[in-house]
Amino acid sequence: MTTLKHKVLNYYKQQTEDRIDAFRDMIAELTSDAANDAKGSAGDKHETALSMMHLEQEKLNHKLGEFIAQKGILDKINPDAKTTKVAVGSLVKANAMYLFVSAALPKITIEGVNIIALSPQSPLGAKLIGMEKGFEFEISGTKYLIEEIQ
Repeated sequence: MTTLKHKVLNYYKQQTEDRIDAFRDMIAELTSDAANDAKGSAGDKHETALSMMHLEQEKLNHKLGEFIAQKGILDKINPDAKTTKVAVGSLVKANAMYLFVSAALPKITIEGVNIIALSPQSPLGAKLIGMEKGFEFEISGTKYLIEEIQ
């Protein structure tokens, strides 16, 4: 049975894989451009262009590393795991919204349900870890009630 949690996890995994592929393609293209540029150019403009390409490549490698780390977190999540306490991989319904404790990822909508993915290191994520259904807490002046944990 494909649950909402399965769909959320699969969606986020696909999104991170797509971004990893896109960043790898951009890095490969920059590497190719730099190699081609090195064959036919000389002088200060050439050095500046190569430096700019190198800086851009470093930025892309950094972003690629972030997405690989996020994918690593998602890959460790077992969507069939049952738990009574909030942990990494939990899909938590609180205040009629769904929070996916995993990695800081963009908000998504699946089957008309808004999902917010948050890191366990975020203020809200840190507060949620270890809580059980029915627990109430407050963060930044907003009171939350944990209605469901998947």
